[in-house]
Amino acid sequence: MGYWGFRHVQVFLQFTGLLMAFAMRINMSMAIIAMTVEKSFAWKMQTQSVILSSFLWGYVVLQIPSGVIAARYGGKILLASCIAVNSAACLLIPFVAYETGWKGLCVLRVLQGLSQGFIFPATHYLVSKWVPVEEKGRCVSFIYSGSYLGMGLQLLASGFIIDIWDWPAIFYSNGLLGIIWFLCYVYFGADCPQKSKMISPEERQLIQTSLGQVGNQKALKTPWKAILTSVPFHALLTMHCGNNWGYWTLITQLPSYMGQALNIHIKKNGVVSSIPYFTTYVLSFVFGFASDYALKRKWCSIGTCRKVCNSVGEFGPAIMLIVLCQVPPGHPHACIFLLAFVVGLNAGNLTGFLITHIDMAPNFAGPLMGLTNCVANFVGLIAPLVAGLILEDEKDPNQWHMVFYLASAVYIVTNVIFIIFASNVEQPWNKPPQDIS
Repeated sequence: MGYWGFRHVQVFLQFTGLLMAFAMRINMSMAIIAMTVEKSFAWKMQTQSVILSSFLWGYVVLQIPSGVIAARYGGKILLASCIAVNSAACLLIPFVAYETGWKGLCVLRVLQGLSQGFIFPATHYLVSKWVPVEEKGRCVSFIYSGSYLGMGLQLLASGFIIDIWDWPAIFYSNGLLGIIWFLCYVYFGADCPQKSKMISPEERQLIQTSLGQVGNQKALKTPWKAILTSVPFHALLTMHCGNNWGYWTLITQLPSYMGQALNIHIKKNGVVSSIPYFTTYVLSFVFGFASDYALKRKWCSIGTCRKVCNSVGEFGPAIMLIVLCQVPPGHPHACIFLLAFVVGLNAGNLTGFLITHIDMAPNFAGPLMGLTNCVANFVGLIAPLVAGLILEDEKDPNQWHMVFYLASAVYIVTNVIFIIFASNVEQPWNKPPQDIS
């Protein structure tokens, strides 16, 4: 068997699946700018905020159930369903928006959010079945970098699409590309090597031997009590929540900070907005290959490697945020540079806490991811509200500094908890007693 195997086809399909999902997740943020120019959509800012947030209403609902479904029935059906539903919704959005207004649009966005609740638990499940231990760092980084590349490409392309064809073309192009991906995945995708008819026996044996999954694998009952009483799990959950607090603070507040406090009036174009996401995409490969290389050379243990990467992904943004608070008005390039690395250094998380779900319990990577992502996204919804309470005067730099210092503190504290209490050793409850041979 050569270096390139059928497992890499699965990795590529998961990468492009995340790319499509996140492109469709963020497309409304650019389209709504063009939509509100039309008389048909003369929505106030409050209505626009409702539309933009409606995706998250659905997104948090199915995180935990989808993790359980993935563990029992596999990740293929969930990942395929996610892209199929999102693609169909994209194709319907222009018609529904004109016929029913913002309420019908919100219904479609909630539906998209509901189906995207499948994506991370399903992907974690598929990674736990397809990626050998020796390739885990770079493959996981590559797969999850698709989310950042999807957002970057969508923001970059949307401005040009609107200028040439108008805003409905954003949704039509996303929908058609999603359908093409769906058809390819239905044909080539598989839940695990055992269920694939295209993989060679040699490669199947290589993957199963590496993962300790030789032979047919039966569905296991999720040990919820053991998970919820596990100290390493709670450290992982705390880290995921802390990361989401910082992430949503940055995504929702930095543009307003630069405009209101620093008097930086950057045009609303996709080129500038996409820079942080492309930075994250590039750095994800650096972290992925570096972590695998360090483990191959036996420079450190798996746990040390994960925690070093995660620390760069948490302490790095915390330091950059503090530096950002010191930038005086009139330096837009410095702010863009810092913003790129505040978001970009989060790539360390891809080989940090995000892969820890798989390290500690490969049999239950889907349910673990569903549970932590559900709670973390509720925290992500709270973060902008707290920022709003602090920001009584959006032009006061000192109030903005409080918001960013708080985010820095959350980054630092939660990562310290992760370093001390998290574990990348397979947990005893990963193999329930009745299933141990």
